[in-house]
Amino acid sequence: MSSGSIAPSSSFDHKAYMRLALAEALKSPPKPTNFCVGALLVDESNGHILATGYTLELEGNTHAEQCALRKYATASNVTEERIGEVLPEHTVIYTTMEPCNFRLSGNQPCADRILQTRSNGKGGIKKVYLGVKEPEKFVGENEGRAKLEANGIQCVHVPGLEQEILAVATAGHEKNSA
Repeated sequence: MSSGSIAPSSSFDHKAYMRLALAEALKSPPKPTNFCVGALLVDESNGHILATGYTLELEGNTHAEQCALRKYATASNVTEERIGEVLPEHTVIYTTMEPCNFRLSGNQPCADRILQTRSNGKGGIKKVYLGVKEPEKFVGENEGRAKLEANGIQCVHVPGLEQEILAVATAGHEKNSA
């Protein structure tokens, strides 16, 4: 679904938006060194999808949230650092996996990118809808959700798709034989 599209029949159908984020995650190239994640920026006041993203969509070691934010910033002719100035007031993000708080690559974590949207003290993303907690595979326990909540961003788990999300997220990973 492209930027500017109107999503599911109801702007309150969180599971439908999460399914769209999962469809984005399916576009991620499976690799043993990352999770395949999908994200949507949504204007919750009218249900419009502002931007989509998936892991490794853009050049570099990019995460889904990073791609969605960068694509919206580019379309709005601002730097990613200034995206909060142009995001609609009721922008939320749907992400199939909890935003990261640490990146082995040294890139800015997605939790910090989300917080950065509020750097001018107003606007920005105030709510994150997530499908699953990040498995403790690469960096141990992810504290992205805790960091977001400690900084006033509401995090809401959207239940019902956990198994599908984890199957997509771990595509390309070695399976442990039991």
